[in-house]
Amino acid sequence: METPTAQTQRIFAPGILRDQVAIITGGGSGIGLATALEMARLGAKVAICGRTAEKLETARAELAAIGPVLAQPCDIREPAQVEAFVRAVIAQWGRIDIVVNNAGGQFPSPAQHISPNGFLAVIKNNLVGTFHVCREVANQWMIPNKGGRIVNVIANIYRGFPGMIHTGAARAGVENMTMTLAVEWSQFGILVNAVAPGIIKSSGTAQYPPQILERGIAETPLKRAGTVDEVAASIVFLASPAAQFITGATLRIDGAQALWGRTWELG
Repeated sequence: METPTAQTQRIFAPGILRDQVAIITGGGSGIGLATALEMARLGAKVAICGRTAEKLETARAELAAIGPVLAQPCDIREPAQVEAFVRAVIAQWGRIDIVVNNAGGQFPSPAQHISPNGFLAVIKNNLVGTFHVCREVANQWMIPNKGGRIVNVIANIYRGFPGMIHTGAARAGVENMTMTLAVEWSQFGILVNAVAPGIIKSSGTAQYPPQILERGIAETPLKRAGTVDEVAASIVFLASPAAQFITGATLRIDGAQALWGRTWELG
């Protein structure tokens, strides 16, 4: 039986993103790196950013074997750093066609044990940082040039997010932002969508206690975790010519987890 990774490698026509410039935040690992690799294979020039220079350099080397790549440290919580990164991409390649807002971070904890600073840190990273990137790319390139694609990576928030109230609140905010920007920026030809991954095996989920992943798989009707390549394929679809009449939508990639089962053991 073919793996999901093998299946995704033959979905898209070669060169479907040829000469397009794509920004992927959090592109040094996990879903971000998988998306950057898939877009590079399809002909895009890829710009990745993140907070860890060593991780970015490893990803840059892998991407450089496929095609043009720019990698630059950037903390999306800091507007000045976001502005500088976007300017660097435009200076390098003269355009921005696609933005994937993938950068984010959180930690599992019952709500009562999350400190005010811990809550604010996740909100600033996952919600406020996403806004900084959307705003900067729109103002510097997409609005003046009347076009572009933005894909926001959120999470399975559709029955609340017990155990991660901070990222649940942030990702719900990003989904509303996605719908709002889709309407406001439609006049500029900018399409804004989101993907909502469920239980995905990645470098991010590898940091959680094993029982969290196991419980998530048990509560997923398809009885397995998704892969970063499956999420990347969905992101590429929304950035591709196949999705020219889709905006303000969220594509759930969760094996029907949002529709069935428990998400949290109370007690």
